[in-house]
Amino acid sequence: MVTGAGRGLGRAHALALAAEGAMVVVNDLGGAMDGTGADKAPADEVVAEIKKMGGEAVANYDTVATMEGGERIIKAAIDNFGRLDILVNNAGVLRDRMIFNMTEEEWDTVINVHLKGHFTCTKHACVVFRQQRSGRIINTSSISGVGNMGQANYSAAKEGIVGFTRTVARDMGRYGVTCNAIRPAAATRLTMTPELKAAWEKRAAAGLGAVSDAGQHLPEAIAPIVVFLCTDEAANINGRTFQVRGGEVHLMTDPVAIRSIYKAGMWTVDELCKLVPMSLALGLVNPAPPKE
Repeated sequence: MVTGAGRGLGRAHALALAAEGAMVVVNDLGGAMDGTGADKAPADEVVAEIKKMGGEAVANYDTVATMEGGERIIKAAIDNFGRLDILVNNAGVLRDRMIFNMTEEEWDTVINVHLKGHFTCTKHACVVFRQQRSGRIINTSSISGVGNMGQANYSAAKEGIVGFTRTVARDMGRYGVTCNAIRPAAATRLTMTPELKAAWEKRAAAGLGAVSDAGQHLPEAIAPIVVFLCTDEAANINGRTFQVRGGEVHLMTDPVAIRSIYKAGMWTVDELCKLVPMSLALGLVNPAPPKE
């Protein structure tokens, strides 16, 4: 099962899994970038591609943003193929806005599709995985989770997915299930800025194609690590996050303490004002300092 598989990363994951012999449920609501609307064509087109290459696939058009939708998505795998072995949570939308202009609706939409969408599918998949004592879950975070201007909703959802991944790994590891996450860097309709699109078009016009730096952003370059995390060779990798960009794959660290101060009893504010600038905060740089 691959959610949001009608375009971009999801499509690349679905095709790569099918190429390795997986029977694929291609889930896609077919909405616009902001999550509005619906269209069956994207999911149907990917199913047709998989069948053309000799694979097996069916389409599903449910939303991941509701518990009912998540349940129907997982049920589609059981109804069509009799079992579920892999869940790739990939569906997403964007509602970028500076925090002082962001509306409640823009916040809720992004959180519901990304963070809640991971929960709705994972919860129902884990009922199946627990019974069969096996399963692979691959979640989709983002490097934006560490902070990206104008994306408070998206960043919160994506970093929440990392914490979600670590805990699901602990909940399900005893049942032979692994849960990992990727932070992909790829040019899709959600991330293709006008500047990047212009650069691609310039390369194409010069006959250079989507290679070199542009090639590092191809969605197809992300799919191999997703497929690998579904294999027997990855059975002991659980609760981890990988940043992926073209030929680069980075295992990310879990948060760790990098500096500490100690005292018997409680600190006072005056003590912290004197000590922290020369210890914990030494060398720290404001990532967005005020303008002169």
